[in-house]
Amino acid sequence: MSYLIIAVLCSVSVSVLLKVLRQKNIDIRQTIVAGYPVAFLLTWTLLKPDLSATDNLQHTWSIILLLGVLLPLVFVILGRAIDTVGIIATDAAQRLSLIIPIMAAFVLFGEALTTQRILGIAIGFLALVALAYRKPEIEQADKASSAIAHPHKSICALPVGFWLVSVWLGYGVIDILFKQVAKQGAAFPLTLFIVFGIAGILLFIYLLLNKTRWQGKALASGLVLGILNMGNIYAYIKAHQALSDAPSVVFTGMNVGVIAVATLVGVLAFKESLSKLNMLGIALAIACVLVLFWG
Repeated sequence: MSYLIIAVLCSVSVSVLLKVLRQKNIDIRQTIVAGYPVAFLLTWTLLKPDLSATDNLQHTWSIILLLGVLLPLVFVILGRAIDTVGIIATDAAQRLSLIIPIMAAFVLFGEALTTQRILGIAIGFLALVALAYRKPEIEQADKASSAIAHPHKSICALPVGFWLVSVWLGYGVIDILFKQVAKQGAAFPLTLFIVFGIAGILLFIYLLLNKTRWQGKALASGLVLGILNMGNIYAYIKAHQALSDAPSVVFTGMNVGVIAVATLVGVLAFKESLSKLNMLGIALAIACVLVLFWG
């Protein structure tokens, strides 16, 4: 159970770090690119990927390359969502992404869709709608605070709910891609090792082409981000190994735990405001996780 607690705390800490960095007007793209070498080395040290199994990847390279692009992109979107909607709603949306691979399993791969899963998916969509709703005055306040925090950037005309849905969709697609790689026989540690390397290189090239002015604080923060990101993944894997006879406990504990802790941090540390409908969304998100993975 201690591994599960560590995984939850690392996951929420990533959101906290991204929020603090955006408040300090630090380029999180640089933080993300600096975090990948750390995650790359920690994957090598902790998960010990078998490099001799590279030949077994075969037709999965297109998926791995897509993951290399999506992982840093979704991290950037995550930072924007946290900045505009807050930690509470963003982490809940990230956890709700679990319904996307379930839907894909039914629509794309012909798996049976049980009554329990239909109910869970329906609750999940209701939760997402409730989380994305923002009162007009709250939305204007969010845009104003973003303008103060980032005076050199124009306020995005997109509704704040767009970033929330993008987080939900992005993490859901990534989950599907990882599952497809695993089904084709690729070892997870090796896949993660290669994906981290590709993601870091591609984002670094992108920043170079855009003639980025490097920030020491952003790069230093990347060390912390890399440790937290890898800590989350490693602890989650170890939790599944320690509780191999109760995977539903790990799934439920991780998702509900992140939503609960993120809510406490958002309200107590960052004074985030939630409407009654948003609070209902949090409750529905927890209910969605319980329905999908418990029993």
